[in-house]
Amino acid sequence: MALQMYNRIGLIWIVGSLYLLPVSVHAGADDVAKGDGRYVGEKAGWIERSADNFLENSFFMRALGKLHKSFDDPTRHHEIGIIESLTGYKYNDSVLARTLGVKFGGWLEVGFSGNTNTSKNSYGNGPVTFNDESNAFNLHQVYAYVEKEVDTTSNTVDFGLRADLLYGADARFVTTSNFDTNILNNSRHRKLVFPQAYAEVFLPIGSGLTARLGHFYALAGYEVVFALSNFFFSHAYAMQYGEPFTHTGGYLGYSLTENMMLEAGAVTGWDAFFDQPINFLGRVTYTPDDESFLLTFSLITGDIKTAGSMHNHNRTMYSMVFKHDITSRLHYVLQHDLGVESKALNNRSAEWYGVNQYLFYDIGYNLAAGLRMEWFRDADGMRVNDFSDNYIGVTGSLNYRPIDGVVIRPEIRYDCTTQHSAFNNFRDHDQILLSVSSTFRF
Repeated sequence: MALQMYNRIGLIWIVGSLYLLPVSVHAGADDVAKGDGRYVGEKAGWIERSADNFLENSFFMRALGKLHKSFDDPTRHHEIGIIESLTGYKYNDSVLARTLGVKFGGWLEVGFSGNTNTSKNSYGNGPVTFNDESNAFNLHQVYAYVEKEVDTTSNTVDFGLRADLLYGADARFVTTSNFDTNILNNSRHRKLVFPQAYAEVFLPIGSGLTARLGHFYALAGYEVVFALSNFFFSHAYAMQYGEPFTHTGGYLGYSLTENMMLEAGAVTGWDAFFDQPINFLGRVTYTPDDESFLLTFSLITGDIKTAGSMHNHNRTMYSMVFKHDITSRLHYVLQHDLGVESKALNNRSAEWYGVNQYLFYDIGYNLAAGLRMEWFRDADGMRVNDFSDNYIGVTGSLNYRPIDGVVIRPEIRYDCTTQHSAFNNFRDHDQILLSVSSTFRF
């Protein structure tokens, strides 16, 4: 047991030490970035925000002035959609939107995933999810939301709300038990879910106390469901198998200092609508005075009930994310997750953990390149397949914006396992995916 622990710590340290590679190019890249103002400021902002998506669910960012500009919710940024880009019409400036005091938004994502290992779509892309169908074109997301933001600068109590709708192939991965199960259709291609529906209230107490109550996205991890807020078309194993997608309940947020923010509350387990025991949910966010990095630590812990288990048992999971802008054009992210579930398999505990690394480079005002390296360990064969294994993935992608409101993402991804065959209908140890997606912001 001790040897396994040392091996795990060693692997995490080795993978994490790769951070020294992007740091070593800091000086040269910084000189280039400073030499051309086109790559900084508002024109590069769309690319930078794609690397800030792990805080997409934190409305408390707006209460922390030092983080307001760089680390806000990407869906709250007033980016130009394709309607405004082509016609100049701003629907959120319409009489209806102003009268109701709300904002509307959304996007559409379509994509194709090619698998070099198999020509049979029925075999799929193994444990890779979201774009899990091989050699197939899919409507992945038709996403829409309406919201009224709370004013965190107000001297009086203020109220807000938000409701999200997701239709398409991605919807089946974020289904909430006892809520979305039978909405519209259970088809994998025609699924409709409501991943968020919550109310907010701001209280002018101290630095400002904000509360959220309802159904909302999880706080853990770096990658998110929003297609527009992810750099990559495909997703990391940690997001799909190691973290919750949504919660139902409530939590509070408070800025302890100008550099530190605390969020804490109670929710009914993972991806459940009031049919699981109460769990604790929390997150701490820190950034120094010079804003050179941002660090988050999130935790969810509590009992769960599962089919076949006579009694509730504990599941605890934490996620740490470190984000650093090496230069104005070069961005780095490191994520580490670990989860433990007691009495999960024949009264034995199960454990999963992993490390993800991301490197992004802004080539131009409308073009960026990204690299993701990931390792996910399903130590007891509970999270991915029914066997213990290491899942390793390396993904490269470009983000190209031909016009405002449109992003095209070609991607190449290599996956492998170290112990069992998990790909091509459990025949191969590895696979290569060649994919492309297009996202159109309304």
